[in-house]
Amino acid sequence: QVHLVESGGGLVQPGGSLRLSCAASGSIFGLNRMAWYRQSPGKERELVAEITDYGSTNYAASVKGRITISRDNAKNTVFLQMDSLKPEDTAAYYCYAVDMSWRGHYTYWGQGTQVTVSS
Repeated sequence: QVHLVESGGGLVQPGGSLRLSCAASGSIFGLNRMAWYRQSPGKERELVAEITDYGSTNYAASVKGRITISRDNAKNTVFLQMDSLKPEDTAAYYCYAVDMSWRGHYTYWGQGTQVTVSS
């Protein structure tokens, strides 16, 4: 089992910045893909950014240029640097990971960390 723990959420003013962290622990075989999703009340959970173990990244169009995903493979940690935040970025942000083993892929979700962008 892999456990994901997010941190770094909070209240920030529009235009401000936050850095989210997600640390994976437990029985890890190989975290091929890690990602950040977000969900606001009444909305579907959406992909914000993702990164592979070799550094390939992908971003939602709504956050390109404002958000950067990165990872520290040695620490099994993924980060989400968020700049120029907007009120519409307000959501619960969830860490997601795919653990690869010989048996296949196993997926895990963190419990989420709340990001609120407000004046």
